[in-house]
Amino acid sequence: MGRTSGRWSRGLLATGLVTALVVVAAPAPAHAGGLGDLGSWVLRKTVTAKGVLKHAKELQKIADRNGGNRASGAAGYDRSVDYAEKVFRKAGYRVTRQKFDFQTFLINTPSELQRVSAPAGDLPHRIMSYTGSADVTAPASVPASDAQGCAAGDFGPANVGTIVLISRGTCPFGQKAANAAQAGAAAAVIYNNTSGDLSGTLGNAYTLDFAAVGITQALGQELVGQVAGGLTLRVFTDTYRGMASTENIFAESRWGDPDNVVMAGAHLDSVPEGPGINDNGSGSAALLEIAEQMRWIPTKNRIRFALWGAEEANLVGSTYYVANLSQAEQDRIALYLNFDMVGSPNYVRFVYDGDNSAFPPGTGSAAGPPGSGAIEELFHDYFASQRLDSAETPFSGRSDYGPFIAAGVDIPSGGLFTGAELIKTAEEAAAYGGTAGQPYDPCYHQRCDDINNVSAKAIDEMSDAIAHAIITYAFDTRGLNAPTNGPARGTTAPAGGGGGLHEEHDVAI
Repeated sequence: MGRTSGRWSRGLLATGLVTALVVVAAPAPAHAGGLGDLGSWVLRKTVTAKGVLKHAKELQKIADRNGGNRASGAAGYDRSVDYAEKVFRKAGYRVTRQKFDFQTFLINTPSELQRVSAPAGDLPHRIMSYTGSADVTAPASVPASDAQGCAAGDFGPANVGTIVLISRGTCPFGQKAANAAQAGAAAAVIYNNTSGDLSGTLGNAYTLDFAAVGITQALGQELVGQVAGGLTLRVFTDTYRGMASTENIFAESRWGDPDNVVMAGAHLDSVPEGPGINDNGSGSAALLEIAEQMRWIPTKNRIRFALWGAEEANLVGSTYYVANLSQAEQDRIALYLNFDMVGSPNYVRFVYDGDNSAFPPGTGSAAGPPGSGAIEELFHDYFASQRLDSAETPFSGRSDYGPFIAAGVDIPSGGLFTGAELIKTAEEAAAYGGTAGQPYDPCYHQRCDDINNVSAKAIDEMSDAIAHAIITYAFDTRGLNAPTNGPARGTTAPAGGGGGLHEEHDVAI
């Protein structure tokens, strides 16, 4: 018959073996699912890093053709939705789009932070999303009272007309900026309180014409030490804020129990600064590849893939979706799995800490709804079966699972993450490889987050874990009710930084 093509051979493997398994599979233990280990193995053989990267490369092409980004409200995102719809429809899913309006944020010109006084020069920084436009040169100051600037009384006459240096911590970045603005400051520079860059948001409700940028803890401490000596800074931002329309996109299987829906989601948008191939083309591409390969499998439960819009605007798309679900529709969702950044170059295999076993009070983490701990355990058990280490990262609501675990919704949730801008520890490097003392993703929220900014090895390992979880629950969700009282697994993420969680969503601390 000659040589069989890779795509056709994968289809034969999935069609033949998986269909046979569906027919003969008996109920399995809590974490095995209706197909058991063999069914997971079959799907993982058909889901490949090459297949995931094929979709990631298409997202890169879309960004290249549309101003270098795929931000919601811009053409690059719209074309990304078109591409995803084409993939889903070709694979046989029922596809729907959900349009909504949101406050968009775009960067017209790259921001600048400069030290004007000696030693003069440009300073590394990250613009705070939703900041206003400004071009100010002024003396630097610190809050008159508390360095975190969370109360109006923390600022005084000495801050008027200055660029005020504020510490991260305790309250939203937008609150800090608003307090400084109302006190008469010219701009704000917010410095981190842990290692790594600070990529923050002032929140999509922030409308003050006042600029704020984020810097590292080390640079912040250096600048604070120079204030008494007459430090002068320049802050330049050129931004656009306005209402825009964008969309979520859903692909639902044509089989399975419609009253027992297994949802798997990832945000499709990038930040305005770049193409967003790791954040979060990687998660979106993994779900597109898995959806393509699962088209062969008539599952017991309904599968719903979700690609979210305006996540970078503070989870707007997923929040809108959940807020518009009826109670009956909520009740039909058995669980939600979230995959936000699964290809970080200096990666760790982070699992959302669904039962909050790893993080003490005060770290911004909490236990998820009942069943979330079982999802966490399923991922840890899978990695252990592959002789791969895994670790907890806080279940803090800072990605698109947040609206699903909110009070009154309480849908069991979980997922995977490979790290953002925080620094890999020596312990993590020993367990996972990579380089200690460097960020998990050195191009997080930057122009360089392109197709060269992903680890094929991370994508291979994480997409297999994603496929395992989806197919497990696609046939049996009874494991959500299994008791989970185990200790934290592996090397937990640093409590102060939230395991590299998306700091742009860290509006609170």
